[in-house]
Amino acid sequence: MKNNSFGEKVINFNKSLKFNLDLPFQYKVLNPFTDNPETIQVMKQFYNRFYADNKKRKFLIGINPSRHGAGITGVPFTDTKRLEKVCGIQMLSAYSHEVSSVFVYDFIAAYGGPFRFYNDFYINSPFPLAIVQYKNGKWVNANYYDNNILFEKLKPYMIASLKQHISFGLHTEIVYSLGKKNAAYLQKLNQSEKLFGKIIALEHPRYIQQYKSKEKQLYIDKYVQILADAQFI
Repeated sequence: MKNNSFGEKVINFNKSLKFNLDLPFQYKVLNPFTDNPETIQVMKQFYNRFYADNKKRKFLIGINPSRHGAGITGVPFTDTKRLEKVCGIQMLSAYSHEVSSVFVYDFIAAYGGPFRFYNDFYINSPFPLAIVQYKNGKWVNANYYDNNILFEKLKPYMIASLKQHISFGLHTEIVYSLGKKNAAYLQKLNQSEKLFGKIIALEHPRYIQQYKSKEKQLYIDKYVQILADAQFI
């Protein structure tokens, strides 16, 4: 029996994701792979298209999916607009625009396009499902580190998740954190588990798109230079 491809390993991981712990402070977890049957289908198309091999890749680590990105498509930093227009995969049951996805696919274009980028990199998060919090009468995006009690509650799940990602075939001597606060919390996880060698922090795509849009090209150039320069064995 042949070994599963990198993409098949990710697909199996996503299909098996479950979360049933009680969370504090009106937080809850959204699982797109159980909430929408089409999410499984488009996610499978994505990973079979871009990861149908056993090549070892570099690891870009986000925070956790947003409701409008991977919380719908099942693909990190990919809303339905870029899933269709850039990746060539249409999603019929949902439509979404996600701020971070705009920046990510702009820098992917500068890197050389999705086939080149995904051939070199894998993106996921320590907590692989969307987190929301009920605030001011509505559910809004939340981060795993927004509250220390929440972080401690999710910590064992995140460590197990990161170990599974690494098992797909990832370089661990250097990894890249999307977000500087995220990098600080990844260091906390890494202190006890020794999962990674060096964690390089990059400004989060949402921060760039929302607050540094006039300097966006400088950040795209920075991303491309840092990601292209690192040497891996």
